[in-house]
Amino acid sequence: MSELPPTYPPPIHPSTPLRTRHIVLAVGLASLIGFGAGAAGVWGVGQLGSAFARSRHLPVGSAPALVPGAGNPGGLSTQGGNLDAGSLAAKVDPAIVDINTTVQTANGSTNAAGTGMILTSTGEVLTNNHVVEGATSISVTIAGRSGTYTAQVEGVDPTADVALIKVKGVSGLPTVSLRDSSTLRVGESVAAIGNALGQGGTPTLTQGEITALDQTITASDFGAGAEQLTGMIETSASIQPGDSGGALVDSSGRVVGMITAGQVQRTRFQFSSGGLGYAVPTNAASSVVSQVRSGRSSSTVFIGEPGYMGVTVGDLDPSTASSLGVTSGVLIENVQSGGPAARAGLAGGVVVTAINGTSVDSVTGLGNLVHAHKPGSKISVTWVDGDGRHTSTLTLIGGPAV
Repeated sequence: MSELPPTYPPPIHPSTPLRTRHIVLAVGLASLIGFGAGAAGVWGVGQLGSAFARSRHLPVGSAPALVPGAGNPGGLSTQGGNLDAGSLAAKVDPAIVDINTTVQTANGSTNAAGTGMILTSTGEVLTNNHVVEGATSISVTIAGRSGTYTAQVEGVDPTADVALIKVKGVSGLPTVSLRDSSTLRVGESVAAIGNALGQGGTPTLTQGEITALDQTITASDFGAGAEQLTGMIETSASIQPGDSGGALVDSSGRVVGMITAGQVQRTRFQFSSGGLGYAVPTNAASSVVSQVRSGRSSSTVFIGEPGYMGVTVGDLDPSTASSLGVTSGVLIENVQSGGPAARAGLAGGVVVTAINGTSVDSVTGLGNLVHAHKPGSKISVTWVDGDGRHTSTLTLIGGPAV
């Protein structure tokens, strides 16, 4: 997945923009495109068709011009639901936190915002992987407590878009109540609660229904780094950028899912909320949390802080593949000045073909191979450029996923 933020019209909030990753489905096409960052939100395609958007925070200066829809940032919405919004907010809001991150890219750093749910009184917080992915620092704002708190990543599963983070120096926190998501039924009333548009303060609540279960969607940052999410809950509750990592709750305030994507409507350079949202079921999220707590890493679950090469990556295009004489690999778009990759001799435009002798055939594959190593670890990188094939050893540092 590319670490570069997308380029859009003027930001929503010049001071605290959102890093929102969306999924857009063009009419007549089977692919979904998104705009990247860490808050769940719902946008759509007007002229290009209806769309699904996987929300993440959007970096400062890179946010699209957004037209708020039924999400009604900063307030309550009763669209499509039949719930006691005030009662739900009073029950759930205290355990919803704002997450703000500093994200390091090959071109520098930027700020981003998303949402999380408190799982334990000592500060375990559930959120999306894309909310904290690439973060060099994470701060959390907790309702009823002044100031902000530092948090660290305990573990992530990028394929499930789940992350467990730990807030430092806290105790006695309120927690969310989780429901067995296998008991969900289409037609149930639900509400989506999160940090819409990254504005902070009282969480936004929107209502809707479960419209489908076990859905598969493909998320990407407007075509870059597409990845498939399976088993999603589909809901008519409208969501906004900044909601990612927030709670999808039932009529009694129990969390049934974690907000991660939504539908969008796009007209020229403007995006507005569509009619569908997507959430990771609590059972799937809880399974990842349990594995992280056990300290058992796997091919998809990574414990602690991952190593960082210091590159921005993208899918290998046919033209580059042909010119360099390669059939698979990952394109290095940019290299962070002074980072591990730069010191090893990599540059923008080269194609990485192997890590420690294991072939690389996708952005996700490269990320997984790098994730398997911690900061300070040495890895062997093989790449191809106009001068041929090269192999060098680099020492990973702490930071973003690639």
